[in-house]
Amino acid sequence: GSGDGQGQILQRFPEKDWEDNPFPQGIELFCQPSGWQLFPERNPPTFFVAVLTDINSERHYCACFTFWEAVESPQPQSHPRNGEGEEEEEEPSSPIQPAQLFAPKSLVLVSRLDHAEVFRNSLGLIYTIYVDGLSVSLENVIGNLLTCTIPITGGAQ
Repeated sequence: GSGDGQGQILQRFPEKDWEDNPFPQGIELFCQPSGWQLFPERNPPTFFVAVLTDINSERHYCACFTFWEAVESPQPQSHPRNGEGEEEEEEPSSPIQPAQLFAPKSLVLVSRLDHAEVFRNSLGLIYTIYVDGLSVSLENVIGNLLTCTIPITGGAQ
């Protein structure tokens, strides 16, 4: 109908919460601050970081990389004629092909560290692997990203 919808989590890593760092509830609301909507054209990917504060006043940096994918079009609809029995046929009764629609899909990285550029590069890598259909499992890529060492801001290289 209107093209508005609700986001849902399709996949997450790790699949279960870590005891010291639970998964933020309602994170899908932060991915699309203007709401989940369909668009008539494919928009360029976007990136932003939202900062969530938990009940213990600890910050969680939620990096969000959003891109748009084509969605299945609804069934073609018949175009009604102008009245019944009228001989005026400006437009014949034919199926109208609906316009192609695009839905947002977001990759989100949640961290207690504030490293926006690292987040952007990591999500960009995951996006590239996904879009190019490379034969690398996302689980392995994410596992490798989780085990990399990030230098302390202002510290040694």
